[in-house]
Amino acid sequence: MLSKTFKPLLMLAALLFSGLALADAANVPEQAGNQAEVVWQALQQGAEGRTTSTAPFAKQAINSYDPALLEVRNNYLSYGIFAAFFGMIGAFIVFIAVNGISKLSDGFSGKLVYRWSKFDLFIHWLGAIPCLLLIITGLTLLAGKFLIEPFLGQAVFAQMGALAKPIHDYMAIPFMLGWLLMSVKWAKNQMPEKADIGWMLVVGGYINFGPFKGKHPHAGFANAGEKMWFWTFALGGAVISATGVILLFPDLVEPSRTLSLISLVIHGITAIVLTAFAVIHIFMATVMSEGGMECMVSGYCDENWAIQHHDLWYDEIKANGTLKYKGE
Repeated sequence: MLSKTFKPLLMLAALLFSGLALADAANVPEQAGNQAEVVWQALQQGAEGRTTSTAPFAKQAINSYDPALLEVRNNYLSYGIFAAFFGMIGAFIVFIAVNGISKLSDGFSGKLVYRWSKFDLFIHWLGAIPCLLLIITGLTLLAGKFLIEPFLGQAVFAQMGALAKPIHDYMAIPFMLGWLLMSVKWAKNQMPEKADIGWMLVVGGYINFGPFKGKHPHAGFANAGEKMWFWTFALGGAVISATGVILLFPDLVEPSRTLSLISLVIHGITAIVLTAFAVIHIFMATVMSEGGMECMVSGYCDENWAIQHHDLWYDEIKANGTLKYKGE
């Protein structure tokens, strides 16, 4: 009898307590959500915490940045570096197939003229080999996720990225040293002169058809094309080295998140320009100009190559008595 009397009361009490519990449970997420929103807004507005670090941005819990910077990197630079490398290679293959290479009109003389010192050769390869490795690894790091991973798969790309990152970091040091030495030592021979205009008007004499065929424009120690590459390399090397230091040594520079992303974007843009010019330079030296590669292998060039491509320089050293043949 008693149990029948209290049973409805117990059920009512249980319903009341469960309702109160559900109400409290519903309020908790709302309160937590509101509190989290307040904290998040404060962080976005630059609220700082406390830390023992003395770095300028250590107290800033979140480094705000413009999301557009990431879009530029992902949507434009990644494809740009890919196009600069493979696009220029493809363009040169087509050009050579249609135009052919620039041959020596009088063939090889068999006499080699002194052009570069051993130190010049050393600093050239000190910068050139790391530069090529930086281009290849940089292409992997910048464009790989969008243009390599979809074809080779995540596992293969992960291994490529893990290998590319340390190579890119370590090769930066010899590249910067080579860049600095070349820029300082070679600048005196890279100044613009009147003959550069004539060289540009006939595209250096490398066109083998139409009104350009058989043209051999005047040039000093360096022609206009080589000067364009030198100053692109010298100035671009300065930019890519400065931004590279910010990215490579964050503990030393202590950049903000925004500065890091800006450096990454500028680094990528400069890399695209240097990559395109580097491909042109490599093709011109190894394929396009007959006898050209010998210069940076032994430091000597064939006498007919000097006369055809750098006649003003050849006449100068012949006139002042500094003309030197290999073996003398």
